[in-house]
Amino acid sequence: MAEQAWYKDWFNSSFYHKLYFERDEKEAEAFIKKLIEHLKPLPGSRMLDVACGKGRHSKTLASLGFNVTGIDISVDSISYAKQFENDNLEFFVHDMRLPAWGSYFDYAFNFFTSFGYFKTRREHDDAIRTIARSLKPGGLFVIDYLNIHYAENHIVHSEEKAVNGTSYRILRWHDESHFFKKIVVDDPSITQPLVYTEKVAKFTLGDFTDMLAFQDMQVQEVFGDYQFHKYHVKETPRLIIIARKKNIKGSR
Repeated sequence: MAEQAWYKDWFNSSFYHKLYFERDEKEAEAFIKKLIEHLKPLPGSRMLDVACGKGRHSKTLASLGFNVTGIDISVDSISYAKQFENDNLEFFVHDMRLPAWGSYFDYAFNFFTSFGYFKTRREHDDAIRTIARSLKPGGLFVIDYLNIHYAENHIVHSEEKAVNGTSYRILRWHDESHFFKKIVVDDPSITQPLVYTEKVAKFTLGDFTDMLAFQDMQVQEVFGDYQFHKYHVKETPRLIIIARKKNIKGSR
């Protein structure tokens, strides 16, 4: 059971957000703005931010004049994000594997490797289905994933970080199908260290192409970093895919 739900405990932890998101907000904002410049959405487009966390990407999208809905499995993250809600920004607790909106959004986004956490391929297929069904025919989905080939060749097996008084010891390894990251957290507020182990599936461009195609989505473009250089299987750190939902006759 712990293996299946590691992300629920970890994503609801304040130490998770301190480790990953107390960083330069300008970098995230710059990526979003560059992405919007590339996509050129119509004013007022409806956008879904899947696994939105505390909503930093959602807030940027909404500030640019789009109607944004953020969803995340973490109750604590959504509780925090709700303080930023306004007429064109809303947040909901939702598991991406479960059905949601139908043919409602013009764009859907999944940023910062917020995928690949589930135990089975079927669960990941369920998540892609939810996203695909939420889009209008012709809508676009952008997923920002790690490039597993680059990650295999550049893995840092051990490191220590200190963030605002909290110490993190991080151990990384991988097998044929997953990357693992064991994080030992030590902080004055806790009596003994906390241990979390992340597990992320090794999905390739081919895997995503197949998963998307099964949901009537077709890959349009692939980029390899946040500066939008073309994807290279060995040389770029990210796998950023832009896919379009087919405009099938008779679709609702």
